[in-house]
Amino acid sequence: MPAKTFDYDPDAMVLNLFYEDKDDRWFPGDRHLRRMARRMLFGEPRMSGQLRVFLNLCAGLDRLGIRYRVNDYSYIARHPEEVACIIGRIFLLDKFAWKNPILLGVAAHNHPLDDPDLFKRLPVKKVVVPGPWYADMYRPYWPDTEVWPTGIDTDLWAPSRPSQKTVDVLIYDKVSWDRDRYVPELIEPIRARLIEEGRSFTELRYGSYKEEDYQVALARSHAMIFLCQNESQGIAYQQALSCGVPVFAWDPGGPWRDPDYYPHRVQFAPVSSVPYWDDRCGIKFADCTGFEARWGDFWAGCAAGKFDPRGYVLDNLTLERRALQYYEIARSVARQQKVPAASGMVVDGWLTGMG
Repeated sequence: MPAKTFDYDPDAMVLNLFYEDKDDRWFPGDRHLRRMARRMLFGEPRMSGQLRVFLNLCAGLDRLGIRYRVNDYSYIARHPEEVACIIGRIFLLDKFAWKNPILLGVAAHNHPLDDPDLFKRLPVKKVVVPGPWYADMYRPYWPDTEVWPTGIDTDLWAPSRPSQKTVDVLIYDKVSWDRDRYVPELIEPIRARLIEEGRSFTELRYGSYKEEDYQVALARSHAMIFLCQNESQGIAYQQALSCGVPVFAWDPGGPWRDPDYYPHRVQFAPVSSVPYWDDRCGIKFADCTGFEARWGDFWAGCAAGKFDPRGYVLDNLTLERRALQYYEIARSVARQQKVPAASGMVVDGWLTGMG
């Protein structure tokens, strides 16, 4: 949705966004020193999923011309009637004496059992989570849960030239649980099939690369095999779709198998590894047998130009579309409180004060 189609009232609500990636540990401000030390020792940090959500929201709001403040605790303390949009980690909930109605998420709890009395303990009015199955898991505990996926920067994640496509397949490995089982049961047979067919391939494993590495790999690849047990949104595979790279996605379904919760605390099903999807994106398979049965159809579809993955993202997951949805959710929280729209100026230098 192009930004120019959105008629934004300059006197409308200004969002109060709160995001911090790290909290102070030993003394006030030490998080900044710890960050500098990490950069000196390990180089630039990898982009976290939480930070990507926050940055993409801000980018979408900028494109729409929607105003916002970031981490302005002095302002929010003077205006307890205004909505506080807490996007960062949950330590922010206890960092400040919140009196404001709170819109919380998406980078917050893994499950409501982590804080079952949240809505009683704090003035949280609504929680947003990134995908539909995740919302279904939350709502029995927190009924005021809404689905909001972050947008994808379709300018940054754009198709490369055909001359750059030198690799047949990128294997994206995000197999996190029961890895000892799935390496021989799934990953190795996939490699063997590609070798048997003479397909060139490269591999990236989640958590071991920087965004620039992934961009280069996608630019070189004709297609991607996405291996992940479940995703609440799945930004990585959606970035591939935005680059025009069709995806052959392992989507085993079944229960949410996070070992911190399953099976002793939470038994929820079904989940998905590709919660945002239609036939333009590629083809899904459930197990190794499904891979063997459907791989030929997927590769033939890629060769025939059958898929339109970027079209799916442009229709559903642009920065502007998702930022506007977030703004409307925040406005709905404000309307529920029957408070006037926020006023004031946006703080210059919106990254100031970020943790």
